[in-house]
Amino acid sequence: MSQEITINRIGRTLHIRLDRTDKRNAVTRSMYEAMTEAIAIAETDPTIRTVLFSGAGDAFCAGNDLNDFVGDPPTRMDSPAFRFLLAISTAQKVLVAAVHGAAVGVGTTMLLHCDLVVAGRSAKLSLPFVALGLVPEAASTLLLPRAIGHLRATELLLLGEPIDAETALRWGLVNRIVDDERLIDAAMELVTRVASLPPAAVRLTKQLLKDDRGGVGVRIEQEADIFVDRLKAPEFQEAASAFLEKRSPDFSRFN
Repeated sequence: MSQEITINRIGRTLHIRLDRTDKRNAVTRSMYEAMTEAIAIAETDPTIRTVLFSGAGDAFCAGNDLNDFVGDPPTRMDSPAFRFLLAISTAQKVLVAAVHGAAVGVGTTMLLHCDLVVAGRSAKLSLPFVALGLVPEAASTLLLPRAIGHLRATELLLLGEPIDAETALRWGLVNRIVDDERLIDAAMELVTRVASLPPAAVRLTKQLLKDDRGGVGVRIEQEADIFVDRLKAPEFQEAASAFLEKRSPDFSRFN
């Protein structure tokens, strides 16, 4: 597994921690592979009841690593990024996220597939896909309007401006807010409570809650097809170059 992902078994919970603090936990190909492998382990181990995601350092996840995406972009549904998204969208175990600091791009879209989300007061969620010349992923164009309504979803996905923890709570994107120093403890309290419940009843209840007749899986693939094409587009090349060169992108020449 990637050394930038820390996996720990805590009681009946598998704790997956993004541990690339020098890059604010921006996700690389190998990190996606490690998380997908960890989810597969949890899914096949009957003694694991819940999976907890968290981030080390001062951020939950700064999104995809642009260097990684430019150098080795996903091209098919079996690419590590898309395999991870499908894994969390179909996971039968209860997924819990403990979010603090920046949750950018996939750092926010993955929360739409978690069953419970605890936010630290420092949490800021943002979805800057369009500003990078890309489209959203993880079926967020389907799930986000369902969760918060079309107008709010459009604002988040088009403008990409971050929202704070209080707004995320008010809009229904997180379950509760705690002080950052209590974040992991609060998340562990939740997973411990879930793990103590009758496992079959939990599993079947989640199955009923997630039953969308294939809508999420289809949308993930639709988004992925466009996303892969956008990674080759001049708009993304300009956005990525600007990011790496620490300048503002200039999209004025594009139609």
